[in-house]
Amino acid sequence: MVINIGILDRFKKENKLVEVSTYKMFTDEGSGFFGYDGNIYKSDVVRSAIRPKVRAIGKAVGKHIRENVEGLKVNPEPYIRFLLEEPNPYMTGQQLQEKLATQLELNNNAFAYINRDNNDMPIEVYPITSTSTQSLTDSRGRLYLRFSLRNGNQVTFRYTDIIHLRKDFNEDDLFGTHPGESLAPLMEIVTTTDQGIVKAIKNSGIIKWLLKFTQTLRPEDQKREVKRFVDDYLNTENDSLGVAATDAKADAVQVEPKDYVPNEKQMDLTTKRIYNFFNTNEKIVASSYNENEWVSYYEGTVEADIIQLSDEFTRKLFTRRERGHGNKIMFESSNLAFASLKTKMDFVNNGIDRGYVNANEGRNVFGMAPIEGGDQYVRRLDTAPVEKQREEVSE
Repeated sequence: MVINIGILDRFKKENKLVEVSTYKMFTDEGSGFFGYDGNIYKSDVVRSAIRPKVRAIGKAVGKHIRENVEGLKVNPEPYIRFLLEEPNPYMTGQQLQEKLATQLELNNNAFAYINRDNNDMPIEVYPITSTSTQSLTDSRGRLYLRFSLRNGNQVTFRYTDIIHLRKDFNEDDLFGTHPGESLAPLMEIVTTTDQGIVKAIKNSGIIKWLLKFTQTLRPEDQKREVKRFVDDYLNTENDSLGVAATDAKADAVQVEPKDYVPNEKQMDLTTKRIYNFFNTNEKIVASSYNENEWVSYYEGTVEADIIQLSDEFTRKLFTRRERGHGNKIMFESSNLAFASLKTKMDFVNNGIDRGYVNANEGRNVFGMAPIEGGDQYVRRLDTAPVEKQREEVSE
């Protein structure tokens, strides 16, 4: 993603910056084996492993929630709603979320820059794709991040203007632990295996039979004997009935292609280890899961990152004073989209009866458009609050 140069010109270095640490990113450049700067995203195994999670996070809907003494309001400020729906002129909110989720899976770190107006109000959010990131501090102890972009330029932003998602947060004080050391050996096995399969296919297509001549022949005689063998026994239209015969001049030996094919069990084991690394499995990747399997995957893999996304947007878009007045960002994602029809019906019916789901929310579960007046919550009379029931009985 190339950020408008006019935006970058607004940022100047403040005081003297001191380098703290450097973080190297997976990029989509280079060739050969997969490594720290390899083309890991071009691997079909990796891309298929992370795609279900990326799609699930992309479908989460960002909402501005304000809850205070005046009650609860959803999307009370239009500029925040527009920011979540269209974070910048080049992408929608869903695409931004998918971009961040992809970077998070590949690097255990994902970054987005918040552009603010002259009143320090957020107006745009841009994902940052860099080859490396340095954390810097000035003489006042304020934290900055310097990004080396893929076009060779460097940009430096205040950390307070950066949405920073991370996983495996262990060794470094700021960055998530890079997955390269764990993932690169597996990717080398995949690459070597793929190369072996290609070579096996090429070899099997080049040589299928080997004629060993028992006497010395001139090159033209050898070619003539080979052509005669092919015409007589390898032509599908001949009447040899699958039986071939040679005279004493040559021995015919068939070359078996399977001798060149890598171990299939080893290939499956390596693929499974990569899936395990990304907390997924073959059913999730192939979309052949059932309801319970998706719920387990969602709760174990997707939900934690959606919570992190909500918390990070909240603390970076709002000041402490604004958060003190009940402002927060929530990314709402329902795993009911993958539930059975019976589960959806039970949820909607019980929710409407008990007053925690309105008609439009119920229609949304089934992918239906909202209706006028459907935002009103209703409740069955026999599920009214206890105190209200006592008042009605006493009357």
